Formats: sequence, C-alpha cells, structure tokens
Amino acid sequence: MPIPNTKEPPTSFREILKSLGPGLIISAGIVGSGELIVTTKLGAEQGFTLLWFIILGCFIKVFVQVELGRYAITQGKSTVDAMNSIPGPKLLGVRWLVWAWLMMFIATFFQLSGIVGSIADVFNLSGKDVADMIGLGDKVNGNTIWALIITISCSIFLTIGRYKFIETFSTSMVALFTLFTIVAVISLYWTDYAITPANIAEGLSFKVPNKIVTAFAAFGVIGVGASELIYYPYWCLEKGYASNVGKRQPEEDEEAWNLRAAGWIKVLKIDAWVSLVIYTGATIAFYLLGAAVLHGSGSEVTDKTLAPMLSKMYEESFGSAGLWIFIVGAFIVLYSTVFISTATNARLFADIFRIFRFIDPTNDSARRKVVWWTCLLLPFFYFIVSLIFPDKPIGLVFAGAIAQALMLPFLAGAALYFHYAVTPKALKPGIPWISTLWISAILMAIVGSYQFYDKAKGFMSDKNAPKSEEIQTTPANPKN
Repeated sequence: MPIPNTKEPPTSFREILKSLGPGLIISAGIVGSGELIVTTKLGAEQGFTLLWFIILGCFIKVFVQVELGRYAITQGKSTVDAMNSIPGPKLLGVRWLVWAWLMMFIATFFQLSGIVGSIADVFNLSGKDVADMIGLGDKVNGNTIWALIITISCSIFLTIGRYKFIETFSTSMVALFTLFTIVAVISLYWTDYAITPANIAEGLSFKVPNKIVTAFAAFGVIGVGASELIYYPYWCLEKGYASNVGKRQPEEDEEAWNLRAAGWIKVLKIDAWVSLVIYTGATIAFYLLGAAVLHGSGSEVTDKTLAPMLSKMYEESFGSAGLWIFIVGAFIVLYSTVFISTATNARLFADIFRIFRFIDPTNDSARRKVVWWTCLLLPFFYFIVSLIFPDKPIGLVFAGAIAQALMLPFLAGAALYFHYAVTPKALKPGIPWISTLWISAILMAIVGSYQFYDKAKGFMSDKNAPKSEEIQTTPANPKN
C-alpha cells in the first residue's frame, strides 16, 4: 500500500537527471570566490606545482557531503538540527557544535562582503565610472554605487524567488562563465603562456607547497567547502528528497522504506558526483590560468591588483575582448556566490531562530518570514562591511576561507558519527566508501588542526612581541 506524500525513486536515466538539482545550486556557490580569487592566487604563487592538491581538495570532501545528505534524507532534518544532535556540552540549550559553527557562519559574512567589493572592482575595469555617468562623480565613489546595485538586486531576486528560480538562475550563470574559463585555458595554446604536458606532469608530482597557509586556506573553500557541506542538505530538503522518502509509518514494511530511501540516496550520490565534475573542472581551469599567466609573468595578486591581474588572464586568451569577457564572467561567478550563499544563509538563520526558540519551532509560517526578511536585509550587511573595508577584498575572503578550514574537521567528525550511530544498517555504504570517508575525515582534521596551530602561533607571537617603545633602534649614520 503506497504511503501518502511519499514518492518512489526514479529508475530511468532521464528521470534521474530531472531529479538532480541541489548539487547544481551549490556548484554555483562553489565556482565563486574560492575559485576565482583564492585558487588563482594560489596558482600565481605556486605555479603548476599544486595541481594535485587542487584536485584532491575537490574530490576528497564529496564523501562527507554525501554522508550529511544521507542523514538529511533518512532523518528529514536540516544540518543545524544534525549538528545540534551531536553529543556534548550545551549552552543555552544548544549543543557545542552549533556554537562552533556560528563562529564560522559569522566569518563567512565577511567573505561575502569581500566578494561584493570585488564585484565593484571588476566593473571599474571598464574605465567607466558609474558615479560620473549619473552625475554624482564628485559626491559618491563609483564602487559604492556598484556595491549598492548588487545589494539591492540580490535582495529583490531572493525575496521573489523560490527553489526552482534559484536552481535555474544559479545553474545558468555558472555554466556560461565556466565555459568561457575552459575555453580561455585552451586558447592559451596560441600564446606565450601555453600549458605543456610538462607543466601538467609538474602539477601531478605531489610536491609540498612553499606557502602552506595559502594552500590550506584554499583547501577550505575549493570544491565543497565547509559552507557548502552545511548548505547541501538544505537544498536536498527543499528539492524534496527527504519528503519523498518520508518517515517510516508503523504500518509500513521496513524493507519497503529501506528500498525507497536507498533509491533516493542513489539519486543524491549521482547529484553529488555530477556537481563534483562541474566544480572540479572549473577549479582546475582557474588554477591553470593563474599558474600559466600570473605565475608565468611573475605577477602578484594583492588587494589592489586583484581585478587587473585576474582580467589579464582572459586578455591573454581572448585579446582585447578578454577584458569584457572577464568583466561579464567575473560578475556572473561572483554574483552567483553572493546570491546562493545569501539564499542558504537565510534558511540557516531561520533554523537558528528556531533552535534558540526565538520563534515557535512548529510554526512554518514564522520560519518563512525569517527567511524572507533575512534575504532582504543580509545583502545590506555585506554592503556596509564592504564600505568599512573598501581596500581589503582578498583579506575578507581569506578570513572566511580560514574559518571554513577550521570547521572542516568538526563536519568530518559529524559525518562519521552519523554513519556509525544514526544511519540504518540497511543503508550503510560498503567498506570502500567507508575507507574513503575516513581518509577524507583525516585530511580535513589535518587541515583544520594546522590552521588552528598557525593562528595560535601568530597570536602568541603578537602577544610576546616587544611594545613599540621597547624596540631599540640605532640612529642612522650622518652623511659625511
């Protein structure tokens, strides 16, 4: 007997494709600041040496992503609910892992503020000051106007949009720029920065990075970063995977529920692997452009040179048209990150309000209102921060990247806990998958532990540094 409100999983290839979507949404968020800014900066610093590290960073985290999605499907709960179920101490009735995540959550707001500032810098490359165009050149900075346009448009689109709109919008935006980027890499063949088989061999030689802090920060955001690991189950719930499985009813045969759940978990895995191919391809393309053009020319990517240096990569491939391809493409990829991250952060805010009992946990109407108001107001927070730190887009992005790297081991540990303590026995994966999940968790723990060590060391160095008045100086020798 069919269970009401559930849906059997698709079996044909066409129907499975129609059921994909959550991975495409987070791909739009992934192919953003991590790839365009952090990954190209890493390529500019290290050359082709760390191509293997980029591929590993994309590939290894998908196993944790699937485990968090598996929990969402079988339990019908969001990621914040999942974190709040991890054993451990509580504060104000909320468990420790939610508090740890809240610190990262706040840091990602600054990352998104840096992206808003980067988008404004990108538009200024056109040489047309929007403030002058509207007669306010002597009163308002052009970057401020662009940032405000981005903020207002993002708020409007998000408050009128729903899941399908967000899925279509994000997918189309990223597909276009990813195509341009891959073509740009291929086009380097006819320039002085052509990528050779020797370059690729160097990139796959497993050399250890010189600037390991930049590499580990990149590991935190390339591929499925900590934010996307948290985002993904939300979009699985909105797509309907969990409701399709349904909560097992007393009158339902356990085997029937297991089969339905296994079928939708299979769809989730395909969704995750398809998105992996998309964002890994884009990430590799960005890294190769940075390594070939920026490292090859000895260019340094800093806060002040960020936009011009990134546009240089496309000008080498497309000539004079490369500047405009970069301006349009960079807008697409960065705007999509702000758009998707804000849409998901609004849902996270609603969960925070629910868990802290600011709203009735059972009142879905109250939850939707929190989502709506957060979509409306959160972009204005990004705008304000971008005005406070107008010359620090890379610094803001890296602040979020490091916070995400610190969060990775906790999420990996949560995935292992869900696997052993929560996942029904009939739905547990095989030994090869579990082995890779453990490898993923260990690597994430290493990255997070190093970030913690590096930050603690830096803090102690600053604390123990002599005060300015204690520093002894030697007068300069007078001229003869």
